[in-house]
Amino acid sequence: MYQFFIKRLLDVLMAFGGIIILSPLLLIVGITLIFINKGKPFFFQDRPGKNEKIFRLIKFKSMTDEKDENGQLLPYQERITPFGAFIRKYSLDEIPQLFNVLKGDMSIVGPRPLLVKYLPLYNDFQQQRHAVKPGITGWAQVNGRNAISWEHKFELDVWYVQNLSLKTDVLILLKTVQKVLAKDGVNSSATLNMAAFQGNN
Repeated sequence: MYQFFIKRLLDVLMAFGGIIILSPLLLIVGITLIFINKGKPFFFQDRPGKNEKIFRLIKFKSMTDEKDENGQLLPYQERITPFGAFIRKYSLDEIPQLFNVLKGDMSIVGPRPLLVKYLPLYNDFQQQRHAVKPGITGWAQVNGRNAISWEHKFELDVWYVQNLSLKTDVLILLKTVQKVLAKDGVNSSATLNMAAFQGNN
């Protein structure tokens, strides 16, 4: 009952309420990024959702599109802007995903949507993470985020799928608020992102 009806209802209510409450912040960040990123405030990327269905993820754009002499994008640390680092530090770049939640591609809570190129690399156990909608925050995000290994992250994702409930979602939301306020586990290092998932050896 919760997973198939109540969770979606709560997602819509929270996403709509969040967009209304955060609309001044959305405008300020969006307008600032228009100037910083030459008219491109948003970052769009295809990601796998429930049952591996591909959808278009939206985030605030924290990096420029600067390239080297060979036309290749520069490393993350060379493209991140000071304002981009700021919005990442406080997870403000994730706010536009509330529109993904309203559309029905995502949930407020669930395993984070990763890259499409990882799909062929999952084993049968890890593929279970796609049995539910991906989320803006999740069990792995409040239990280490980028500080834990891929294998541990996938174990936490599958644990969530197998233990999905209102109680679990409320716990994750409370822990998320705590983590964001403490800036714990966010992308504040020089490398910004985890190393790419290489599959199971």
